[in-house]
Amino acid sequence: MSVSLGQIWRYLERHFEETIASACLALIAVCVFLQVVLRYGFGTALTWTEELAGMCMAWAVYMGAALGVRERFHIRILVGVFALPKVLQLPLVLLADACWMLFNLLMVWFGLEYVELLWTRTSISPAMGIDQFWPQSIIVIGYALITVRLIQIYVNWWRGGRKDIPGKPPEFQEEELLELEKP
Repeated sequence: MSVSLGQIWRYLERHFEETIASACLALIAVCVFLQVVLRYGFGTALTWTEELAGMCMAWAVYMGAALGVRERFHIRILVGVFALPKVLQLPLVLLADACWMLFNLLMVWFGLEYVELLWTRTSISPAMGIDQFWPQSIIVIGYALITVRLIQIYVNWWRGGRKDIPGKPPEFQEEELLELEKP
């Protein structure tokens, strides 16, 4: 059975963030479990597990944030948006997402400056002895991926005929909201 490049791309497009975040969370669990067993069972400890767990936590958070954008799970006050007149709903969401996009792009810009500094001035982690450039690069990767996922929402919205609000979650269909308003 051969796997095409298109199949690999579709798999990564659909599961990239989940795979990395899940692997990081599993690694955190292993590190913490190992540390507890060694500390309380054998009276010793490993120095690198806390550092690795911290790095993995940052990666899991940023990958989870990108996953949240892709699935439109981010905290939004959509009930408040839908309470507005229909004519104001789309412009409000567009403005909010434009501000969010600008923030993401600024974070990528400043993140690039930060990792460039880490690249030119080596900073080695104390316990694991690795260059901090690699774990800290999640700032740029995370915000860039969040930006890409936000753009994907708008591309899909545009291709889908620009109906309703971009990336509107299925649980916010108007019929269901109207049912919530009934006493």
